[in-house]
Amino acid sequence: MSGNPGPARSFELLPAIDLRAGRVVRLLRGDFGAATVYGEDGAAVAEAFVERGARWLHVVDLDGARDPGARQTGLVAAIVARIGERARVEVAGGLRDELAVEACLAAGAARVVVGTAALRDPAFGGRLVARFGAERIAVALDVRDGLAVGQGWAPSAVRVPVADALRRLCDEGIRVFEVTAIDRDGTLDGPDLAMLAGLLGQGSADLIASAGIASVADITAVRAAGCAGVIVGRALYEGRLTLEDALAAAG
Repeated sequence: MSGNPGPARSFELLPAIDLRAGRVVRLLRGDFGAATVYGEDGAAVAEAFVERGARWLHVVDLDGARDPGARQTGLVAAIVARIGERARVEVAGGLRDELAVEACLAAGAARVVVGTAALRDPAFGGRLVARFGAERIAVALDVRDGLAVGQGWAPSAVRVPVADALRRLCDEGIRVFEVTAIDRDGTLDGPDLAMLAGLLGQGSADLIASAGIASVADITAVRAAGCAGVIVGRALYEGRLTLEDALAAAG
C-alpha cells in the first residue's frame, strides 16, 4: 500500500458517549477505576449533542466491552430511536461476532466498530464487509508502544503491530479505522500526531483520531494531517471546548 497524507475530502466530528451501567462516563486511559460520571441519561445527552448540531455520535458500551453478556443493547437502541434521522450513530464495545454486529445495525446504528475479533482474525473484518458493506464497518486500533491492543487493553490482551494490523485489515476490505492513542485517552494532552502520520502513510484508509483532543487547535491539526474525523469526549463534557467551536473547526 502507498499513500500521501493530506487534508481529507470530508471530516467527521463525533462526540463520544461512553455508557457504563446506563450512565455517561469518561475513563482515564481505559481504567474503570478512574471513571468520571457526566450524565445519568445517555439518550438525553445524545439528543442534546444533536440539537446543538452534531451529525455523528460515537457510542461506546463499556459494559459490553468488558463482558459481551452485559451489553446495554436496550440503551443503545433508545439512543438511536431518540435522535431518529437527525444524526448517525456508530456503536462500539464488545462486538465480537456477526450476531452482535447484526443486532446493532438492526437497531439503527449507521456503523459499528469492532476491535479484538478483527485483530485476532482479520478475515472476520472481511466477512463483515462482505455482508454489511464497508461503509458500515470500522475497526478500532487502540495503540500503545506501536501495538494495536484488544480486549479492553487488559494485561492479557491480544497485541499486534499496528502497521501490520492496518495492512491486513485493509486487504480484507476495511476502509475506516478509529485510532486511539491509549496513553492519551481522557488526558486532554493533545493527539499523537506522529503516530497518526505514520499510519496515514501506510495507505488510503480513512483514519478517525481519538484520545487527547482538548482544543480547536487539536482538531485542526488532526484534520490537516489527513485524518477523516475526530472523536471528542472529555473536552466537551468539561467545557474546555464547545461543540459549536468543534464543529466549526471540523468544517
